[in-house]
Amino acid sequence: MVNIHNLCKQLGLIGLTACLVGLSAHSSAGDSGYYPHDGYDYATVTAVTPVYNDIQVVEPRTQCWDQTVTYRQPSPAGAIIGGLIGAAVGRDAARGYRHGWGRHSHYHRGNKGAGMVAGAAVGAVVGNAISSHNAPVQYGTEQRCQVVEQVNTRRELVGYDVNYQYNGQTYLIRTNQHPGDRIRVRVDVTPVL
Repeated sequence: MVNIHNLCKQLGLIGLTACLVGLSAHSSAGDSGYYPHDGYDYATVTAVTPVYNDIQVVEPRTQCWDQTVTYRQPSPAGAIIGGLIGAAVGRDAARGYRHGWGRHSHYHRGNKGAGMVAGAAVGAVVGNAISSHNAPVQYGTEQRCQVVEQVNTRRELVGYDVNYQYNGQTYLIRTNQHPGDRIRVRVDVTPVL
């Protein structure tokens, strides 16, 4: 027959052992109360600070402005009159010119058409220059443009400085993402010999 007194002792001993194992597991579980049987646990996040990096970017842009300019507008009459005078001079030169002295002189005949064209061209250039020089000064506005480099500063988020607590200790780590109110930590348990 089973002794009830021995059975009670055995059950009490088993209950005491279970309590001690449970208490030991709770004390090693950290802030979360979770026993890190897989080597990981969760710590409480106490502060999260975003970390930024300022980057300077050079961008070309076109800058334009209106500028006052002066010019002289020659009249077409100066070029026409100069061309007519030049054509007449060229025609006379092309008729011939006398070469030599006395009885031995003789005339050379040139190309009449070529002389007229050359004379008209030279006369037109000279007439235009004279007309431009005597023309009144006029004022106008022209748009000027140039490419300039503009430096812009752009701010980029590079991560978060996270303060967290685990088993009464405070730690700091930088993460790529915001962790929320808790962060997963690796727990390493080594025996004390």
